[in-house]
Amino acid sequence: MQENTDKHLLPDSKPTPASGAERMLYLLTLLAQHARPLTVAELAETSGLATSTLYRQLALLKSWGFVQESGASYMPGPVCLQLALGFDQASWLVREALPEMRRLSDKTNETIGLMVVAHEQMVCLEMVESRHSLRCAFVKGKGLPLFFGASAKSLLAFLPATRRTSIVLDAVQSGVLSDEQRGELEREIIQIRSQGFAVSSSEVDEGIWGVSVPLLQGKDKLLGTLTLMAPISRAERQTHGFIQQTRQCAARIITRLHGLA
Repeated sequence: MQENTDKHLLPDSKPTPASGAERMLYLLTLLAQHARPLTVAELAETSGLATSTLYRQLALLKSWGFVQESGASYMPGPVCLQLALGFDQASWLVREALPEMRRLSDKTNETIGLMVVAHEQMVCLEMVESRHSLRCAFVKGKGLPLFFGASAKSLLAFLPATRRTSIVLDAVQSGVLSDEQRGELEREIIQIRSQGFAVSSSEVDEGIWGVSVPLLQGKDKLLGTLTLMAPISRAERQTHGFIQQTRQCAARIITRLHGLA
């Protein structure tokens, strides 16, 4: 079972970059945001770049190992993996959060994820899987919109108000959210900010329950969010305990981070 599905991928709304260097970075970002190889036709449709331009950029990226070919499609190459591994090893947030995530997973025997906002999307930085045969999973590195499920809403709720408003407005204008969904989302955000955590049940994937607690430095600096996810069949009698344990874990992570300041 997975919380992340392609059906909610947010269309890219940024203008096509003008310079060659920006186009290459833009192209890498598009490849990174999808969990499968993309054809040149798909990249052209998403990016707005001409196919001739795409072929030139892809050839250069391929020669440096940032992109690799899979039949007639393209995906991030081995150099991207090296960068990702370097990021994992150097990330102070992952380094300080992971021991507490493992501790929480050991206590609850459920899946724990660490999410952040990147390019106006939710991205999973780290995950500790449940030992149950029936378990949920996050997809590390995959970008998803900030409107569906406890993890996404926890992040969205604690973004600066102007940035949050801009993200939601873009989603309405692009058709990702209806006006009715926008109204409901805004009401949920008020509740999430008031109680300090977000909960969802069968919202992204049927039969999945989750609680997500934002990691805040000070009153308003959002670092990420900590999520516990479990099948409803196991969570329904333990929701209060799972919420409390996840909140306590988030507090311990913040205390560890304060110790580095």
